[in-house]
Amino acid sequence: MNIAYFLLPKEEVTYLREEMTVRQGLEKLRRSGFTAVPVIDERDRYVGTVSEGDFLWSILHKEGSLNRHPIRDLEQAGIRDVMTADRIRPVCIDTDMDELLEQAQNQNFVPVIDDRSVFIGIITRKDIIRYFAGKSGK
Repeated sequence: MNIAYFLLPKEEVTYLREEMTVRQGLEKLRRSGFTAVPVIDERDRYVGTVSEGDFLWSILHKEGSLNRHPIRDLEQAGIRDVMTADRIRPVCIDTDMDELLEQAQNQNFVPVIDDRSVFIGIITRKDIIRYFAGKSGK
């Protein structure tokens, strides 16, 4: 099965640009309702994924406690400043379903890139599970 069948294209995915400020990223993440989203650069290449936990731990690390309001810091810092080492590896569009399943075991979505590392969309864990459940006849 070609994974392109399951691809949710970039135009339909919430993502952040790495040049956004932390405040802009937090606002977009909050509006989306997701707990993690892909981050892409100015040339649309996938650079990682940022989660609400990344934002929280970054704020706590800078401020030392939740009693302070680091609004000025949020307007100065960039998304790249809060991203931790990327735990979510992207897959290429020609990846097979078994590898896709392995990637999705510990994350809600799998970022998909083309052969130039350009972000083209995501495949959700829900769609992967549906595929394998249907394949097993359940």
